[in-house]
Amino acid sequence: MLRFILRRLLQMLVVVLVLSLLLFLWLRSLPGGTVSALLGERSTPERAAALSKALGLDQPIWVQYWNYLGRVIHGEFGPSTGVLPGRDAVDIFIARFPATVELSIFAILLAVAIGIPLGYLSARRKNTWFDNLSVIGSLIGVAVPVFFLAFLLKYWFAIQLGWLPVSGRQSTSLDATRVTGFFVLDGVLTREWDAAWDALRHLILPALALATIPFAVVFRITRASVLDVLDEDFVRTAQSKGLTARIIRGRHVLRNALLPVVTTIGLQIGGLLAGAVLTERVFSFGGIGEALAMSFELRDYPVLQVLILAAAAVYVVVNLLVDITYAIIDPRVRTR
Repeated sequence: MLRFILRRLLQMLVVVLVLSLLLFLWLRSLPGGTVSALLGERSTPERAAALSKALGLDQPIWVQYWNYLGRVIHGEFGPSTGVLPGRDAVDIFIARFPATVELSIFAILLAVAIGIPLGYLSARRKNTWFDNLSVIGSLIGVAVPVFFLAFLLKYWFAIQLGWLPVSGRQSTSLDATRVTGFFVLDGVLTREWDAAWDALRHLILPALALATIPFAVVFRITRASVLDVLDEDFVRTAQSKGLTARIIRGRHVLRNALLPVVTTIGLQIGGLLAGAVLTERVFSFGGIGEALAMSFELRDYPVLQVLILAAAAVYVVVNLLVDITYAIIDPRVRTR
């Protein structure tokens, strides 16, 4: 098991290293580049040349990349030039990261809590009206764009009905205590139940919008996996031995059917960061997705680098945990 984990860690480091190289080359190919973004309207040929020399941009490309790696390892990305001018880019990421994590966790919990049971029941009732209706619902979840669904949910439940908040993470009128940056958790830890409930209400609409695609994927994979397992010989053997339906479903069907679902869930968690960009913009949620969109618009390269590298790191770490979980469930994976 330890050898398997070390092998996956090495692969993870290679992925992050390759991404850092691609990000380095991409940022230097953008129109204007870093120097233009930093100087803005004050840019002159003399100032641009002086700043390029100060940043080491006049050195060979491999030297620039080596220096860039050193700054990344030490977390030195420089101050923001657009999102929050003058504030350190890493501080912006740290301040906004809990919001996106909280939203992503709530969204994936919704997707899993609905997708797995519905996929299992749909497979058990194959070709019935329930199965057909569930499949149609999952297709709609994939087909409808996240930002469009977010606008619809916001219009119906926040503006028209007034059941849920329109935007933000928490009502500004609440003087809530901040502990971890996760507003729901902070309310529970400090026993400020009104603050926890208010933060939870602000999570519902963006989480529903963000959960639609993961729900559809988890549902389809669960349904297909259960159907495959139900046709296996060991299931028929268990039935012929007189085992109860409850034991067959729990020990034989679900356990084997959930193996591909675990991998799918891990991939969807990483993909939620991409969907969060659109969802957070619609609901002004204040996470890294919203900051990423702003940094693109404002050409804030320090913040852009931090957010892209951090998102990639989160993605590969989640996949590492999924691989480890998969190896625990199915020991045969460790030998591959």
